[in-house]
Amino acid sequence: MIKTKVLVLLAAAGILGGCNQSLSDGQTGAVVGAAAGTGIGLVTGGSFGAVVGAGLIGGAVGYLGGTAIGNSK
Repeated sequence: MIKTKVLVLLAAAGILGGCNQSLSDGQTGAVVGAAAGTGIGLVTGGSFGAVVGAGLIGGAVGYLGGTAIGNSK
C-alpha cells in the first residue's frame, strides 16, 4: 500500500514537473482534483475501478472549479 502511495506521488510530481509552460487554472485544478480523488479512493481501500472513477470525477470537478476561478480574475 505504501508503494502505491509513493508511486502516485511520484507520478503527480513528474506530471507537474514535466510541463514546459505554466498550467492554466483549469489544468491545475484538474491535476489537483484527480490526485485528491485518487488518493481518497486509495485510502478508503476501494477497488481499482472505484479508485479510477474517483480520480476521473476529481479531475473533472477540479477542472470546472479551476476554470471558474480563472474566469473570475
